[in-house]
Amino acid sequence: MNVFLVYAHPEPQSLNGALKDLAVATLTDLGHRVELSDLYAMGWKAVADSADFRAPVEPGRLHYPRESKHAFADGTQAADVVAEQRKLLWADAVILQFPLWWFSMPAILKGWFDRVFACGFAYGVGVHDGERWGDRYGEGSLRGRRALVSVTIGGRAPHYSGRGVNGALEDVLWPLQHGTLFYPGLAVLEPFTLFQADRLSREHWPEVAARYRARLEGLFRDPPIPFRRQNGGHYDGQQVLRDDLGQGLSGARLHLVQPGDPPQTPLA
Repeated sequence: MNVFLVYAHPEPQSLNGALKDLAVATLTDLGHRVELSDLYAMGWKAVADSADFRAPVEPGRLHYPRESKHAFADGTQAADVVAEQRKLLWADAVILQFPLWWFSMPAILKGWFDRVFACGFAYGVGVHDGERWGDRYGEGSLRGRRALVSVTIGGRAPHYSGRGVNGALEDVLWPLQHGTLFYPGLAVLEPFTLFQADRLSREHWPEVAARYRARLEGLFRDPPIPFRRQNGGHYDGQQVLRDDLGQGLSGARLHLVQPGDPPQTPLA
């Protein structure tokens, strides 16, 4: 299988760097083909601006989504964006390796999504008509692929629990896992997380490495997070969850298929 690893940390000798190297070695040993985008080493351009478009429709005023849609359709996107899109389409699974900074990903990784997940490629896909809002949230151009978020966190695990001061980790990662990865169709696995990452000693590394290897071995076997599909029948025509679903739940858990829920309509 083909695995695309997107790595975002400025220090090669960091814990994130070690996890990245472990992933490449493990996946290769398992017989998978691996492509790596080391964003800092590549000098990735994180800012989305007019330089992303070689033949702009409106040279005097930047409307980024409109230019993005035109450039994708017309084959005039920036070369670095096209290269990353090709890796995504080549991949059977995508792994993101990064540290949690201010409850989000490093800016360079956010900029990778801003530019690579272009209009017509990752959003603005499918028919938008009446009560259909396109092919998104479980459908779209990246459907059929898996995604794993591997994230290091400085805080303690209880701080990211349901009643923890930082909020539940599933809510912290919701914008990425549901809003960015599931949106264009990726099936998202439960994240691999390391808490108190800056306090990890060498003595703890063998246990961490063994735990990560186990997750990598299950990359194509473990069940994904059961997010509800937009067009699966669980949402009404305004994309609001039906009243008969999600009773007693709140937050991100509302949008997970629960035992006893009616089956979603099959994908075409």
